[in-house]
Amino acid sequence: MTHPLLSALVPLVADLSRELPDDERYRRLLSSLRQLLPSDAVALLKLEGGVLVPLSVEGLSPDTLGRRFKVDEHPRLKIIMENLGPTRFASDCELPDPYDGLVQGLAGHLEVHDCLGCPLYVQDKLWGLITLDSLDPTSFGQADLDNLQAFASLAAATVMASERIQQLARNFEDQRQLAEIYKRAAGGRNPRELIGQSPVHKRLQEEIQLVGNSPLTVLITGETGCGKELVAEAIHRQSPRAQKPLISLNCAALPELLVESELFGHVKGAFSGAVSGRSGKFELAAGGTLFLDEVGELPLPVQAKLLRVLQSGQLQRVGSDQEHHVDVRIIAATNRDLAEEVRAGRFRADLYHRLSVYPLRVPPLRERGRDVLLLAGFFLEENRARMGLRSLRLNPEAQKLLVGYSWPGNVRELEHLISRAVLKSLAEHSERPRILTIEAAALDLAQEQPVSEPQIGQDRPVSVNQGESLKSAVDHYQKVLIDDALVRHQGKWALVARELSVDRANLSRLAKRLGIR
Repeated sequence: MTHPLLSALVPLVADLSRELPDDERYRRLLSSLRQLLPSDAVALLKLEGGVLVPLSVEGLSPDTLGRRFKVDEHPRLKIIMENLGPTRFASDCELPDPYDGLVQGLAGHLEVHDCLGCPLYVQDKLWGLITLDSLDPTSFGQADLDNLQAFASLAAATVMASERIQQLARNFEDQRQLAEIYKRAAGGRNPRELIGQSPVHKRLQEEIQLVGNSPLTVLITGETGCGKELVAEAIHRQSPRAQKPLISLNCAALPELLVESELFGHVKGAFSGAVSGRSGKFELAAGGTLFLDEVGELPLPVQAKLLRVLQSGQLQRVGSDQEHHVDVRIIAATNRDLAEEVRAGRFRADLYHRLSVYPLRVPPLRERGRDVLLLAGFFLEENRARMGLRSLRLNPEAQKLLVGYSWPGNVRELEHLISRAVLKSLAEHSERPRILTIEAAALDLAQEQPVSEPQIGQDRPVSVNQGESLKSAVDHYQKVLIDDALVRHQGKWALVARELSVDRANLSRLAKRLGIR
């Protein structure tokens, strides 16, 4: 005749090699336990901080799974945790039982009279515990304590199998998020290099190095396509968190109903389609950096919850009342004027101030002068390798056209334009040439208006009257530069001062003297 202990353990051993949902794995565990040790109720609880969270129960009311048992408030559970082996409480023990009145199918508030429990250790660390309860004060004996001790070892293996599967799932999610960055790093970008030599670009790199070494939250602003994501990656690489993940979320690319789940995660059944629990971007970025692209697109309700996480470091998954602590640095980016969004009531002022601890503006391509040629060369080399060409170049007319263009789509527009020009140029040759030259016509920029704004570091013709003093000519030139910068930055003096590398107070005095304000 098969021993009862063996009958209970054999199915659990078989389950270890099966791919099962956590709730089904734990249900089978408790069913086997009740087969081994008949009882009115059993429960599996996981220790999270100082709270025991029920993961699976049998014989207890369904609401038990929603309860959270603070260890300090439940002396029986605390005693079970403190003992290395199984614990049985005397039938006349006066300590309150956490399951009193919760035994399913019985009327009234009947108290549990026989209580047995055992801690579960996973890799020598207390993971949680198993409890058994009966209304019969003589249900359990010494043999049951011995059987429970043997059962607890396999229960711990069951829990470890579930934890390992969950960890693999989390690791897969991490790798999925980081795959694009690692792929780019291995594919020729060094890694996702910021290319440029213009004065404004050099100032940007200096600021990246400065803020990268700090723990400050950064708000990156700039036009669409100017490279805000690359700047975020560069800040992360400069930070002490560089060896931890950089997780990105495009806040504009998700439906409003999914943004909260993507940020904070969700539990199984939190909403229609949530067939399993899932970690959010905050948890995936633990110890590292979370990049919120197009943060100005966040709905107001989600803004409030994001603010709470930034203030307290605590988050709740959608559908859960359990809080998790997260250690994440935030880098946000937007092409909107968030200050104006605040005034219009579309963005929370308190969140704006939380995000803009260090505002960092990425200059548009039209302000970067001949950097456009450096970037064009970079994209040409990418296309050369992709197309299997020996050499790929721009003729002088094409270069001149690139420098004179206004680039409303910035670096992204340049990248796409170069790729199209290469394909068009190839199509004009019946045989693949050894050296493919991109002509100006292939760029399709002939009808575009040239840049009208002056570029920092470039010459701009300034009319000087014959006999005009040096001071008058300098004043005139300064006025031209300031006026044009004000137009580019829509009257924002702080941005003008930053572009011209002038202290804002000094700029204000100079502008007043020149009659600009």
